[in-house]
Order: sequence, then C-alpha cells, then structure tokens
Amino acid sequence: MIKKEMIAMLLAGGQGSRLGVLTSKLAKPAVAFGGKYKIIDFPLSNCINSGIDTVGVLTQYRPLRLNQHIGIGIPWDLDRNIGGVTVLPPYEKSNNSEWYTGTANAIYQNIEFIDYYNPEYVLILSGDHIYKMDYEHMLEYHKSMNADVTLATYQVPWEEASRFGVVITNDDGIISEFEEKPENPRSNKASMGIYIFNWKILREALVTMKDQPGCDFGKHIIPYCHENGNKICAYDFKGYWKDVGTLGSYWEANMELVDIVPEFNLYEEFWKIYTKTDAIPPQYIDESAKVTRCIIGEGTEIYGTVENSVIGSCVTIGEGAVVKDSIIMNGVTIEAGAYVEKGIIAENVKVGANAKLGVGEEAVNEMKPNIYAFGLVTIGENSVIPGGVTIGKNTAIFGDTDPSDYPDGALPSGGSIIKAGE
Repeated sequence: MIKKEMIAMLLAGGQGSRLGVLTSKLAKPAVAFGGKYKIIDFPLSNCINSGIDTVGVLTQYRPLRLNQHIGIGIPWDLDRNIGGVTVLPPYEKSNNSEWYTGTANAIYQNIEFIDYYNPEYVLILSGDHIYKMDYEHMLEYHKSMNADVTLATYQVPWEEASRFGVVITNDDGIISEFEEKPENPRSNKASMGIYIFNWKILREALVTMKDQPGCDFGKHIIPYCHENGNKICAYDFKGYWKDVGTLGSYWEANMELVDIVPEFNLYEEFWKIYTKTDAIPPQYIDESAKVTRCIIGEGTEIYGTVENSVIGSCVTIGEGAVVKDSIIMNGVTIEAGAYVEKGIIAENVKVGANAKLGVGEEAVNEMKPNIYAFGLVTIGENSVIPGGVTIGKNTAIFGDTDPSDYPDGALPSGGSIIKAGE
C-alpha cells in the first residue's frame, strides 16, 4: 500500500470575480503574473521546493488553459509514476453529479484520491496567492506543537483585516477564536488559506459536514474542529505574501517586481519559481526605443518608450508609443503613437495607433465601482481598441470595439464597454 507523509491539495477552481474582465474567460490561478508566470506557478513551485511530490489540483471554473498549463507537471518536476500532479475537476457519480460548492466540499468530493496515498497529513493550499514558503517548516511546527490542525497566519494591516478570516491566539500560538471576515476585527492575524490537517481529523470533519451547503474551511470545518476540542495552532509566516484578489493588489504586486531591489525576488537560485515555457526567440529592443525599470518577456519587440512596467512575451510596442506603470500580457500589440498609463492589458489585445489609455481625471466606475478602481484601465483578452480613441481611468473594456462604441472618440473615466458576455 502507498503511504505518503504529506500530500497537497491545491484549490484552483475560483473565478476571481474581483479581477473583472481579466477572468471573464480564465480561471484566476491561470492569470499571468510577472511577465512570465501564472499565479498557480507559485504554490506549485513551493510544493516541489518543499519536497512535496504529490499534488491534487482542484479545478472548476473555465479550467481549459489551467489544465494545458499544468499538463503532466513537467516544469515543476511533478511528472512522477507515484504521486506527481493530478488535475481533479468535478465528475459525475453514479447517483448524482455536482459542482464543488465550497472549498471543503471540493476536498470531500476527492476523499478517494487522498485515501489512495494514505497520508499522515494533508496540506490545503489556495491557487491564487503570490509568495514563497517552505511547507516543510510549517509541518515541523505542526508536529512540534502536537497539533491536529495548523493554519498559516500573516499580520495584515488593520484596515484590511475584515477581508480575511482572522484568528485570536493565546501566548503559545494555540487558536482560541476564529472569525471569518468580521466587520469589526479584534485581531489582524489573518488566515492565509494554508492549512495542515492530520488526515484522520480532516476526513472525519469532511464526512460529518458533508451535507452542509457550500461547505467551506473558514466558515465550517475550522469551527467544527474547534468545537470538537481539536488542537488548532497558528503558524506565523514572516515572508512576502500577496493575496492578488483585486485589480489594485494584482497591479501593485506586479509593479513591486520592477523595484531596484524587489521585495519579492523572482531570481533566487535556491528557491526557483518554475513555469511552462515556450520556445520563442529573444526580445528585441530597437535603438530608437527607451526602456527603464521593466521586466520584458522573450519574443517582445520594443520600438517606443516603456517605463516602470511588466511586459509579457511576444508583445509589440510600436514607434512613438509610450507605456508607463502598466502590465502588458503576452501577445499584445500596441501600435505606433499609442499611450498607455496604469493599464492592465490582457493577452492578445490590439491597441490601435495614437489611442490614449488611462488619461484624464479619475471618476468612479459606473458599472462595478468596487472592481474597476485604483486609477487603472483594464482591457480583457482578445479585445480590440480602435486607433485614435481616448480612454479614461477606472475603466474596463472587453470585446472587439470599433469607433462607434466611443461617442466623440472617447470613453470617459468611470465608463465600461463590455461587448462579449462577461
């Protein structure tokens, strides 16, 4: 019988609706990050760097490109005969078929997969955070505390604490109270959505709570374990960790990469971030181009001016075009004379000649003010921006637009054009 000490279950089924048009056709863990990577590369790389060679990836929302990216796990050295990476979508059972309705329900539906490896411990991960963590250290802490459940925690700014599940601990690091997204938080020690469970404890909790609608770790499983007298400990993580759940935090995390001494270093030899890479030609920067403080992907051609930006691969930036403080994903074409400031431009977008994006005064977005904010202009994948138009801040565009979509040649700040069903 197979026996693994610890396996990882990576929750990668989320839609990531707060990323707006970036996730209209894409699961959030498959969104590009840092010019070269996908968000899911970080937890997968953490697993292999921590010596975990068995990972179940639970997918649901628009999984096609996530599945293609993961493949059989070769980039992460997770193509194993026993273990490796396994993609686990919802499937039809003999008596019913159901979607994953919550984070814990997704694990419950894959109990057979976990039982097959008969692990002592199960590591639960989210597929949508940017960080480097040695899970082996967390497991050592879990064992030393003789814990039943260990939560990785992170001190967040007090004003952000209500976005997270927060924990209250005693002096020994044992959790006495747990509040899921409290209006008035009494602690700023946030759960990172990273858990180590003794498998026997988790299995019993999942089976007992199986009929709970939308069964979730933060709302149901952790409180259930707490009420049952299980010992739940907090593992304080001190490194870099970013929940890139909003366009603002996603933009910030990318922009931090181009700092002279980045807080989050993608280039450390001892803790590499692995990804699927295509064989493409090197970048080309024309002698007329000006490039300062940027990450630039392979196969990209630059003839204009680029400042403080993260540029993906196979991007073309035309003569006289200016790109500032922006994230430009793979395959984008920015034609001659165009101007982009504080833009998040998704894959294979075409920005026409002399178009101006991210200009003028800020205004609140009329359609989704909580999503399209931070002074950004967000363009969904495969969109077309006609030449010569002006687009303001806190704006969103998705689809193949033409001049008739821009009265007086402009989309004012706070406006949106969503042509394809979002």
